[in-house]
Amino acid sequence: MPGRELVGLRIAITAFFALDGFIFSGWVVRIPDIKHQTHASAGALGLALLGVSAGAVLTMTMTGRLCRRYGSHPVTVVCMVVLALSVALPPLTRSAVALGAVLLLFGAAYGGVNVAFNSAAVDLVAAVRRPIMPSFHAAFSLGGMVGAGLGGLVAGYLSPTRHLLGITVVGLLVTAVAGRALLRYEPPVADRARPPQTEGNRTPRGGRRGLVVVFGLVALCTAYGEGAMADWGALHLKQDLTASAGTAAAGYACFALAMTVGRLTGSALLARLGRARTVIAGGSVATAGMLLGSLAPSVWAALAGFAVTGLGLANLFPVAVERAGALAGPSGVAVASTLGYGGMLLGPPTIGFMADWFSLPTALTSVAALAAVAAAIGVGTRRVLNG
Repeated sequence: MPGRELVGLRIAITAFFALDGFIFSGWVVRIPDIKHQTHASAGALGLALLGVSAGAVLTMTMTGRLCRRYGSHPVTVVCMVVLALSVALPPLTRSAVALGAVLLLFGAAYGGVNVAFNSAAVDLVAAVRRPIMPSFHAAFSLGGMVGAGLGGLVAGYLSPTRHLLGITVVGLLVTAVAGRALLRYEPPVADRARPPQTEGNRTPRGGRRGLVVVFGLVALCTAYGEGAMADWGALHLKQDLTASAGTAAAGYACFALAMTVGRLTGSALLARLGRARTVIAGGSVATAGMLLGSLAPSVWAALAGFAVTGLGLANLFPVAVERAGALAGPSGVAVASTLGYGGMLLGPPTIGFMADWFSLPTALTSVAALAAVAAAIGVGTRRVLNG
């Protein structure tokens, strides 16, 4: 594929990553309004929100099969159309049960599009032979920040129905433009499925599956930290360090901003250090950062720890998904994404239980522990990561 076509393909895939973050964050900022509208209790809302997770996990593996059969580009476009349409449905519900049902559809589309465009990105990374995967995930983070910021600005002026319908319109327009470009190109063909060598022989298929699961565990360790920071970081600052509401809210902002910066610079970092050293260094930095963030006696030290954690975790998920896809194609992306999403689901409730048993600062150190596990996996799989 000529270089100009590769550039066009990269722009189209980047647009889908950014749109995904924009749509998802736009929904998230309206959750309090939807809760009030449906008159749902906290418990009922929690069960309804599980629809997003359940839908995503159920469709991720199936999407890997669809990508193998029909190609990742058409599947990306179809899933994004469904995602854009489904985000307008929650404001139309009047009960927690109905909300859970529409969120199941929303989650299915969200999980499907994540597998599909990550598969498309893996193909492109293999074709250009440059470590550009973090740039796509940086686009997702930037889209999420724009969506959340815009949602906060319009929340006082637009009803959830009008706001999310506007997101649907934007989503369909961007999909029409970026999807047309994406469908114009066939996925680039590259020799990316070479398994690592051991003792002069190719790794057997079962060994490849095992490695895909191992890289999925790296994704899980990273997503566990993201989920924990989103749900528990602000509470830790307010409850344990007596921060003001505004300062507490800045905790996740520091983490998210640092993660975005880390991903924007991730391609250069990977080119300089290689995948293995990036994973080892990232896991180690995140371990130190989260120990500081969870155990520091002052608010500002904790905020610094959150930022360092974001920098450390930034590129672990992109590397894990790219390596899983390089080993097993869309099925590898599906496995790594499913495990990663499972980590995001596992993190908040696990920390909640640990906080009840011990304390919230102690519970948050589990993020540091899993970051250390990711670093250890990086040490044990150095040859495969750099292969």
